[in-house]
Amino acid sequence: MMPQPHVCEAGVSLLFPHFRLTQHTAAGMMNGADDTPSEEATPLVFPELEQQLQPLPPCHDSAESMQVFKQHCQIAEEYHEVKKEIALLEERKKELIAKLDQAEKEKLDAAQLVREFEALTEENRTLKMAQSQCVEQLEKLRIQYQKRQGSS
Repeated sequence: MMPQPHVCEAGVSLLFPHFRLTQHTAAGMMNGADDTPSEEATPLVFPELEQQLQPLPPCHDSAESMQVFKQHCQIAEEYHEVKKEIALLEERKKELIAKLDQAEKEKLDAAQLVREFEALTEENRTLKMAQSQCVEQLEKLRIQYQKRQGSS
């Protein structure tokens, strides 16, 4: 047999402290009625925290309820701090990913520049060789031309 929940004036079941009850629902439970708790009935202790994670109001005449409420508030504060830290770390992660992407792009750009430099260096070497051959050929042609001029 399931024990009847004892509900204090704040609407919190002492048997099941994780259930949130309104005054109306608490009275209804004691009378056997089946009502659904109203979400607006319990004020938000931590407005930035989701409704289902809000600390339930304590029963002021129960030291255990007050202790559970204090612990829940501490956990809610820690949860909020962890969520803030996660958000900051997510932002830092995005920044680092952007930096990494930029570094990889610069690395690819640098590799492309190295390849272009090597190709241009090779082309320059080939052109210098061709120029040297042209200069030699021109010199030979001058000598032949001068010999023809001198023999005529």
